[in-house]
Amino acid sequence: MNPIIRRIRNFTPAQAIVSYYFLAIGFSVGLLNLPGVHQQGVRVAFIDSVFTAVSAVSVTGLSVLNISETYTTFGIAMLMVILQLGGIGIMSLGTFVWLIVGKKIGLRERQLIMIDHNQHSLSGVVHLIIEIIKIILLIELLGALILTFYFTQYYDTFSEAFLHGLFASVSATTNGGFDITGESMIPYHKDYFVQIINMTLIILGAIGFPVLIELKAFLSNKNKNFRFSLFTKITTVTFGLLLLVGTIVILALEMFNSFRGMSWHEALFSAMFQSVSTRSAGLVTVDITEFTQGTNIFISALMFIGASPSSVGGGIRTTTFAIAILFLINFARGKNEIQIFNREIQLTDVLRSYAVIILSIFIVLFATIALSISEPSLPITAIIFEITSAFGTCGMSLGITDDLSNFGKILIMLLMFVGRIGLISFLYTIGGRTTKTKFHYPKERVIIG
Repeated sequence: MNPIIRRIRNFTPAQAIVSYYFLAIGFSVGLLNLPGVHQQGVRVAFIDSVFTAVSAVSVTGLSVLNISETYTTFGIAMLMVILQLGGIGIMSLGTFVWLIVGKKIGLRERQLIMIDHNQHSLSGVVHLIIEIIKIILLIELLGALILTFYFTQYYDTFSEAFLHGLFASVSATTNGGFDITGESMIPYHKDYFVQIINMTLIILGAIGFPVLIELKAFLSNKNKNFRFSLFTKITTVTFGLLLLVGTIVILALEMFNSFRGMSWHEALFSAMFQSVSTRSAGLVTVDITEFTQGTNIFISALMFIGASPSSVGGGIRTTTFAIAILFLINFARGKNEIQIFNREIQLTDVLRSYAVIILSIFIVLFATIALSISEPSLPITAIIFEITSAFGTCGMSLGITDDLSNFGKILIMLLMFVGRIGLISFLYTIGGRTTKTKFHYPKERVIIG
């Protein structure tokens, strides 16, 4: 057997997932360079095509190009295909195709699905994929229909309204962050209906597929003894609190700054939309370059946390943040266990949470130092903002993306990639196969604090 093929077959599931995402990026670069993709007379540098492909596959939305001025309608359609590929997940779409052609889903494929969606068990992973595809496509379809008919008052032709409605729905649901208006959601700053629809789509995409599946099961009322899982309870509460706190803090910090002169409801919706968008969407309804440094640092923290596990978003994830905070609260009360909702969280999950947080801090810190050296003319606040946006696959920017050097673009691409595949998969990719310790040394206490 060829040594390369043998090595590929010996990949761990995590390493295989990473390889598939690399292939997806290569495939996406090809799509973005097909004939008829670019506007007439527009030339795109290869690194900019790669950057756009990585941003789309990782559903981040950072861009060094103006999408509406660079791509034709066909090119925008290709971008939507890539957003689906990245948002729903490589293994989800791959499994869906396998099911359509009648291919048997073996143990290896089930392991890949489990890793790609942060599941703890092989049981039910194929059913999970089917439900994810059905739910996401239904959400996007409903969003596209609502926005298309509503956008007829903004655009001269139905086809133009349909293009904007469909793209906005796909971009919001996948938390892709791309736009074809050239100004993100700023043209709809005073249109609360458009904002509410987009915020709903963003939340549905970022809150986590298992939550949506459990919600569907609850609404169907087939099982009278139905009980929401601990994951859904923690995710929903944490997600809601982050949105609420984010809205209050942004509103308080900007009330007498960039929101000065706005009506109370205009300021409230501006703060609320930005808070929702920091989960992973990256769309904005106001010029965030006018925000104070304090607000931008706070938004950076929200983007660092990111969306929920098994969703379209990145970052350290909401449950990681929640478990870390819950452990600190319980430890301060003299408890070594986390007890919540009449359940106890396993120590393994606590250790994983802190491993992800510590590694993420090191990655962001290293990237900040590297980018500040390669881009000395850029403000440090803008650099931190760009890095956390890339790592959280959010896509917000203070306008420095197209000013980056090639080294800066490559660094941001790496952050987007790591943010999309997740830190657990990234750690497993580096570490290789899981091994059990065959012996233990005597244990000894160490002074802490």
